[in-house]
Amino acid sequence: MSAVATTAAAAPAVAARPGGTLWSDAWRRLKRNRMAVASGMLLLATSLVCAFAPWLPFLPDPNATDFALGVTGPSWAHPLGSDLLGRDMLARTIYGGRISLLVGLIGTLVSILIGVSYGAVSAYAGGKTDEFMMRVVDVLYSLPYIFLVILLLVFFSKSLLMLFVALGAVQWLTMARIVRGQVLSLKNQTFVEAARALGADDGRIIFGHIVPNTLGPVIVYSTLTIPAIILQEAFLSFLGLGVQPPDASWGVLVSEGAQMIGFFPWLTIFPGLALAMTLFAFNFLGDGLRDALDPHDRKVAA
Repeated sequence: MSAVATTAAAAPAVAARPGGTLWSDAWRRLKRNRMAVASGMLLLATSLVCAFAPWLPFLPDPNATDFALGVTGPSWAHPLGSDLLGRDMLARTIYGGRISLLVGLIGTLVSILIGVSYGAVSAYAGGKTDEFMMRVVDVLYSLPYIFLVILLLVFFSKSLLMLFVALGAVQWLTMARIVRGQVLSLKNQTFVEAARALGADDGRIIFGHIVPNTLGPVIVYSTLTIPAIILQEAFLSFLGLGVQPPDASWGVLVSEGAQMIGFFPWLTIFPGLALAMTLFAFNFLGDGLRDALDPHDRKVAA
């Protein structure tokens, strides 16, 4: 009798428990991942400092030269030292972060726009159209994409805008495949049939109903694409094909400092640490989001 009473008393509590949506459950699981949360906070702090760098009162002009000062080590006046032209390395590292993060974000947005559209249209069309579009992706996969970026920058221009487009234009292939797989599993669902029965055209069905349901994998892969693009920009800057002077990114600063690392190691160490910590943070956050948005984990947690 006591067992029955206990069960009856517990029933309202169970019934009153609110059912979580995919996003609320994902947010709850993400908060339990301390490394992902710490990485997100680090990225937020880094982004805010870089974004508001022109309004920070303690930060000098990153391009202001002081030939009398020359290259000096870390001090109270210059916490990260100064380079050969007497430019403050703290200011150059923060301003370099603005460009590196901007390249990563805009390049990723370009890859999302191309990859999501291409993959969704290919999967929804199906048949020979899907087959042809995916064979195009396979052919592009076989090409050394970094050389395509170098060719685009050499033949067109070395401007920052061209760098955004070039890096984003070669990063969309994996995104297209991910979205294609998601759309193939969604295009025969009941909500798609209902939208078609109500007279929605193909464009509205794809971009208004199907694509929003692929946001989970797209967000996860985007957090992994940003560091990949930042690293590629650093490599291009190391070759002299990335950001052009007087602007500087983390890759440019590392490239400049590497030439004199034996004499002035701080010129490489500090921008290199900023680059490495940002890349690690994006990867940890991406892993956390992947675990949080995994539907299997959601069922287990439920």
